[in-house]
Amino acid sequence: MRSKGTKTIAENRQARHEYFVLETYEAGIELVGTEVKSIRQGKVNLKDAWCSVDNGEIFVRGMHISPYEMGNIFNRDPLRVRKLLMHKREINKLYGTVKQDGFSLIPLSLYFKDSRVKVQVGLCKGKKLYDKRADAAKRDAKREIDRNLKSRNQ
Repeated sequence: MRSKGTKTIAENRQARHEYFVLETYEAGIELVGTEVKSIRQGKVNLKDAWCSVDNGEIFVRGMHISPYEMGNIFNRDPLRVRKLLMHKREINKLYGTVKQDGFSLIPLSLYFKDSRVKVQVGLCKGKKLYDKRADAAKRDAKREIDRNLKSRNQ
């Protein structure tokens, strides 16, 4: 999926629990220097983040990047709205599906690709409670099967 020069910084595990991920897209993100330094230290939280499309541009909201300790006046607001960098064609396609079909755009992970920070954005549809229960039941059944196979092989 990702090339050799990638390093995962943060993942939004809650998103995979709350949503069905139908498609994923890679986007760049517009950051300032102290934010990049803070991200290199791993001080980022994607748990409550979501994306929105405004005036043909896509933004990530609710992503918390802690202020860099060594930065003084150059630190920005940790919860500020950040612009994502995608092709206009992709943004228009996402905007159409989000508006028509009621999907959500959720940032799934944040990673370095070579020296650039990238965001994996997922086109997601919300899960109902019974969907979450079914997923948990499948996971438990698979875990039990693996446990039995392991004990049988020993």
